Amino acid sequence: MSGLRLVSHVLCPYVQRAAIVLLEKNVPFTRVDVDLAAKPAWFLSISPLGRTPLLLVDETEATPYAQPLFESAVICEYLDETTLPRLHPAAPLVRARHRAWIEFGSTVLNDIWGFYTAPDAAAYEAARDRLAGRFAILEAALHPQGPWFAGETFSMVDAVFAPVFRYFDAFERLGVDGFFDGTPRIARWRAALADRPSVRQAVAPDFAERLDAFLLSRESELARRARQPETSL
Repeated sequence: MSGLRLVSHVLCPYVQRAAIVLLEKNVPFTRVDVDLAAKPAWFLSISPLGRTPLLLVDETEATPYAQPLFESAVICEYLDETTLPRLHPAAPLVRARHRAWIEFGSTVLNDIWGFYTAPDAAAYEAARDRLAGRFAILEAALHPQGPWFAGETFSMVDAVFAPVFRYFDAFERLGVDGFFDGTPRIARWRAALADRPSVRQAVAPDFAERLDAFLLSRESELARRARQPETSL
């Protein structure tokens, strides 16, 4: 496989999924960032939903935007079907269960969005409670010894959850903590993912600063509390 280009936004967690999979498989690719607040015409012409990531496959000089794939789950599945090492389990039932937990990861990302965009204290606390409930469920599903979701082998589920935990790095920098006090398996998993080379390399060196600035720029309960550190988060 050659000529892959990953169309990205610098903060997009779904882009990170695809980047981690590409890096785990040592597949050469180039990356181009787009501004989703001012989407270029070439991007809109090939992105049916107008969002990242896109994976451009089999590009040539004559066909610079050939074969665009959109949606991170589709991109990751394509990469796993066409390149080694496989990140999905071989057994069909186990593989199906992993795909279900990948969908669960997308739900957690939606809940995270609800948390950092909550407009007032009531919505903020409700979103925090929703996340705590998700993590209680996830804690029970994790392999007891780890280090990865299903044990000793890094899988697609791990690639999906690594960007999830990056948000909590940012929340902690802004003074929010305690999410994982009762989930030791998740805390261990989160630390292992943070140390994984593919996870570290999936974002730009200034990612943390960019994400913090993005969160603080919003008119949200989280941003208001972070700007007033004497207020309990």
